[in-house]
Amino acid sequence: MEIAVAELAELDSFAERVGHRFADASLLTEALSHRSWCNEHNSDVQPDRHVASNERLEFLGDAVLGLCVCELAVTQWPDLGPGELSAVRSAVVSAVALADAARDCDLGSALLLGRGEAATGGADKESILADALEAVLGAVFLDGGLGAARDVISRLMGERITSAASEPGARQAKNRFQELVTQRFRTEPRYDVSSSGPPHRPTFVAEARIDSEVWGRGEGSTKRAAEQRAAEAACLRFLEPEPKGKTVARSIVAEEPAHG
Repeated sequence: MEIAVAELAELDSFAERVGHRFADASLLTEALSHRSWCNEHNSDVQPDRHVASNERLEFLGDAVLGLCVCELAVTQWPDLGPGELSAVRSAVVSAVALADAARDCDLGSALLLGRGEAATGGADKESILADALEAVLGAVFLDGGLGAARDVISRLMGERITSAASEPGARQAKNRFQELVTQRFRTEPRYDVSSSGPPHRPTFVAEARIDSEVWGRGEGSTKRAAEQRAAEAACLRFLEPEPKGKTVARSIVAEEPAHG
């Protein structure tokens, strides 16, 4: 199967962003080969040159990711119990978290997609990105062993693991905030998110709002992390005493001192 020079250059660039130099470059090619691309490029005339899609490596990478996340959580946070460890793993290996991590390293630009899939935005689809990142982890494991896979996972998802392990309950902040808003105000919260920085390493800032009022702000390397932190800050406001005659409590996120 022929791969364009530009595609090979992007694979090399992606390997640098991931932080692993592949001894067997074909593993990375397979990890980034979506089945739509394989269907278009594999030829029945030359079956010996067929390249498999990334589905088998995805299966392996899922197991490698789960093992490494559990190992990191158990060794770095010895006070967490089994239930909390399970929650940490679930938060980090979810499709949303994996897709966010894939976007952080601009995996989408390196994906080998069929024309139809590419035309419909496949390079930014959550399921495709999550599956491809797991496939990349499987490829790293086969190429460099468990230590190499652990290093890549720490680099790409270390902040998410730390956040999930340090405050296991924070992952439910958005759910709690929505319940509180619905009960007290009979409405739904909303989030305004902005980003800054380079495309491969953006910083997101989220504002959790009730109607037009900001109840909490949060920052993170992913949109989801920023929204969760904003929701957590907003939830704290429900614990504050409500001033007499005021509809809502004072904002805990105001940073400027009051002027006399």
